[in-house]
Amino acid sequence: MEKLRIIFMGTPEFAVGILDTVIKNNYNIVGVITAADKPAGRGQKIKYSAVKEYALVNNLPLLQPTNLKDEAFLSELKSLNANLQIVVAFRMLPKVVWEMPSLGTFNLHASLLPNYRGAAPINWAIINGETKTGVTTFFIDDKIDTGAMILSSEIEIEPTENAGQLHDRLMHLGSETVIKTLQAIETEDVTTIIQEESAEIKTAYKLNKENCKIDWTKSASIISDLIRGLSPYPAAWSFLKDKEEELSIKIYEAKPILEAHNLEIGSLISSKKEIKIAVIDGYIQLLNLQLPGKKRMTVVELLNGISFSENTKVY
Repeated sequence: MEKLRIIFMGTPEFAVGILDTVIKNNYNIVGVITAADKPAGRGQKIKYSAVKEYALVNNLPLLQPTNLKDEAFLSELKSLNANLQIVVAFRMLPKVVWEMPSLGTFNLHASLLPNYRGAAPINWAIINGETKTGVTTFFIDDKIDTGAMILSSEIEIEPTENAGQLHDRLMHLGSETVIKTLQAIETEDVTTIIQEESAEIKTAYKLNKENCKIDWTKSASIISDLIRGLSPYPAAWSFLKDKEEELSIKIYEAKPILEAHNLEIGSLISSKKEIKIAVIDGYIQLLNLQLPGKKRMTVVELLNGISFSENTKVY
């Protein structure tokens, strides 16, 4: 079997964890491809991707194409003479790129495929109240996350776990699964499973302002799952109206309380130490949130400096 010469493609922190494990297992990375630098934040300073930061520190050959079909990029890619490509949280590849290496291109996706294909699998697994998830490696084809599966590994989702915590556990699980996939490719011991299509497959839609907004008419558990599934990023949000002031607040942590009451949905009840929101089957107790222009804080910290009027509502 020829020795593996690997190109790694990825952008965020999740991909760094995988790349680091591959290198620490003595695999030969001949090139790293990541997103182009872009301005970010208020000062619009140029921001490097997490994968670029890692590649620079570790002196790895780095490419940052803006167009993956660009002839100059394709000839540079070819000159790296890789026989395998690994993709983790990058972008859709044109056929000319994923077909290039002789051993193919495989992707690590943070879900148990075919469920949760798409941009935000970790978030949606929690938002939808799943009790288990995992990671899958598969050979890339011409659609998104639909290729022949190589390996998958499963873990339980803890009842109070948020997306950030699950992200870190899946990064470790993903690292192990990528190494096992590389070992299978090296020893020519790969058997793939074609993904079955069905109407029941759940999708990991891109997160946007609309699907991150809390609908307070839902049950306590549905709202709680949404908050967990969007914490710490991008965060579930809601409007809060106190007297004439309307604020957009982000909620990072909350606890469902099942209890009968006669309050109007969305009513905010606060004491010196706690804030609860009335929902259809009880309350959502807020634990950690952020007001516009302020830093994220616990409810106890918030209530030290602010009090709400009796008719405060969220919607």
